[in-house]
Amino acid sequence: MAFFDGYDVAVSGMSAQRTRINVVSANIANAKTTHTEDGGPYKKQNVVFEEILLQENQKQSNTMDKKLNESSDISLRGVGVKSIVEDDANPVMRYEPSHPDANAEGYVAYPDINPVVEMVDLIEAMRSYEANVATFNTHKNIDSKTLDIIKV
Repeated sequence: MAFFDGYDVAVSGMSAQRTRINVVSANIANAKTTHTEDGGPYKKQNVVFEEILLQENQKQSNTMDKKLNESSDISLRGVGVKSIVEDDANPVMRYEPSHPDANAEGYVAYPDINPVVEMVDLIEAMRSYEANVATFNTHKNIDSKTLDIIKV
């Protein structure tokens, strides 16, 4: 494990959660959007994460490290955003004949977005972001203390 690997993992987690926070915020903001550029109601979006793996090409000098790395020469380097996908749920139809987006029967198609569920997702993403910040700061403090010990 390299010196900056802990920082890289924490930063990748912060970046991924920031994307999730932005997507969930857009879902909340568009929960009542009945007309988009595509013509239909807004479609809820979800973030799909993926692990970021890195091949280890260097040989380990320590025998213990060799034994640990014999089974796999791939190491985890963080998390990333694989894609942002649209939810395929059907829109919620509400009878509002006076609405400008009402169909011939008087029904309006609203996105199938529950603001309460979205708020829970937002809180979870914020807590995950905060956990990555705490991890980054802990790693920084450990490195700082290590450097202080080395100076003596």
